[in-house]
Amino acid sequence: MKLTIGHLYPDLLNLYGDRGNIQCFRKRLEWRGIEAEVIPFLSGDEIDFSRLDIVLLGGGSDREQELVCGYLKNIRDDFKKYVEEGGVVLAVCGGYQLLGKYYKTRTETIEGLAILDITTEWEPERLVKNIILNSPLFDMPVVGFENHGGRTYIGDHTPLGKVFFGYGNTGKSGYEGVVYKNVIATYLHGPLLPKNPQVCDYLLERALKRKYGEDVRLEPLPDELERSANSYIADRYSDKKYVLRETIKKHT
Repeated sequence: MKLTIGHLYPDLLNLYGDRGNIQCFRKRLEWRGIEAEVIPFLSGDEIDFSRLDIVLLGGGSDREQELVCGYLKNIRDDFKKYVEEGGVVLAVCGGYQLLGKYYKTRTETIEGLAILDITTEWEPERLVKNIILNSPLFDMPVVGFENHGGRTYIGDHTPLGKVFFGYGNTGKSGYEGVVYKNVIATYLHGPLLPKNPQVCDYLLERALKRKYGEDVRLEPLPDELERSANSYIADRYSDKKYVLRETIKKHT
C-alpha cells in the first residue's frame, strides 16, 4: 500500500513547524510498512489532485495568505471536487481560514475557496495560548498552540472539539476547528500531529479506506513518547486551570 501526500505551498505556508505534520504522516505510515510519497507544490506549481491521497495546507501571515489565495483561485474547482469526493485534508490556521468564504483583515477582504461555509474576521487582540480540546473523535485530549488574530465563525459545521483550555475559533464560542467529510481544519500549531497521534491516524486511515476500501485498519503503534508529550501538556494546563479556579474561590 502507498499514500501520496501533497504539501501545498510550503514556501509560503509553514508557521510554527507545520512541516512536522508531513514528517508525522510519513513516519507513522513507514512504521507500519506502508509507503509514503510526499510531493511539495511550490508557488505557481500545477496541482493534480487526482494523484493525492492527503493534502496539507499550512499557516502563514496575512500577506502570505493573500499571495496563496491568488494561486488557490486557479485550483478552486479541483480542490472542492477533491474534498467533496472524500479527499483527506489537514488545514492549519491560515489554511483553515482560506477554506472559508473570506478572511476580512483590518484593511481588506481576502476571498477564500468557499469549500467550508465559514467566515473569518480580524480583531486587534491576538489569541495566543497553548490550547487543549476535548473531541468526540478521540479518547485523548487534542493539544497544541494557537496564535491568530482572526475570529472564525463556523455556522452549522461540526467543530473539531470543545475548548478545555485556550481560546479556539473566536475566543468566545467555546469550540475550535471544523470537521467536514475527511477534512480537519484547525488553529492548532505545534506541529499538531506529533503530539496527537490519534488525529494523525484518523486522517491516515480515512485516506487508506478511500483508496483501498473500508476493510483497511491501521495496526496500533506503541506511542509511549507521543502519549507522554500529549499528557504532559494536558496535565500541566489542567492543573493551572484548577489552581486558578481555587484562587478565585478564595478571593470571592
